[in-house]
Amino acid sequence: MLTTAIIAGLVLGGTYALVAMGLTLQYGIARIMNLAYGETMIAAAFAAFVLKDALGLNPVTGLLLVVPAGFAFGYAIYGVMMRPLVARAGDRGALEIDSILATFGLLFVIQGVLLVLFGSNYMSYSYLNIPVSILGANIAANRLLALGLALTIGLTLYALLRYTRWGTAIRAVAVAPQSAVLVGIDVNRAARFAFALGGALAAAGGVVVSMYQTFTATSGVTFTMKALIVVIMGGVGNLLGALSAGLILGMVETFVATYLEPGLTLAATYAIFLTLLLWRPQGLFGKATR
Repeated sequence: MLTTAIIAGLVLGGTYALVAMGLTLQYGIARIMNLAYGETMIAAAFAAFVLKDALGLNPVTGLLLVVPAGFAFGYAIYGVMMRPLVARAGDRGALEIDSILATFGLLFVIQGVLLVLFGSNYMSYSYLNIPVSILGANIAANRLLALGLALTIGLTLYALLRYTRWGTAIRAVAVAPQSAVLVGIDVNRAARFAFALGGALAAAGGVVVSMYQTFTATSGVTFTMKALIVVIMGGVGNLLGALSAGLILGMVETFVATYLEPGLTLAATYAIFLTLLLWRPQGLFGKATR
């Protein structure tokens, strides 16, 4: 029972971390609070479903198609919808308000399209739904694959941002966009790329979730809220913080559901969130501002 709960918590936490890393890029670097993030993720889940059901492509192969599509979607949305908001915003506060309103509308556009195409029923598909024995506990192979993919994608992205010149430029924009301009960094280009990369991570998260969970056209809001909690818990713009907070949240939810009461998982999530806000408002890995 304990081994099963631990692995299930890691799977759920890895998914939360992968989803939140994309949102922390969009908010921490592009300064866009994207309320349609979860809908992008669910659209990717439906894309994986269609590829599996209609074309017989497994979701791992589907990642090679869906993730670039998520990047292209994010790149286009930033250029068409967000760039004008950035240009006219007088400060970061105004940009956040405008982006919240704009992406709130985008949320319903994407959700409406999904409802028309797929209806409101729960959807799923069967992929590697076979038991694997680990330390005496039987875990579905698709969940183990989901965990492996989430951690691989997340840690690879963290390494690229931490140890490459490109990553240094992106982090510079997140920390001090005004100063980044002085050293020749194109802040607008970096912001657009970060927003698009966030879209790619949302797409990856949607495919990963579709491997072992059911989903509907209206499930996106739940994932957006969980991603926001993880982003704030880990520290806005901090990928390692998002990864760590996602794993913590997944473990807590799983243990509460397993050993206490499934109905208390949401209460436990927000209890941890509120406690952290009171104890460390800047997040686990965020830096306090004066």
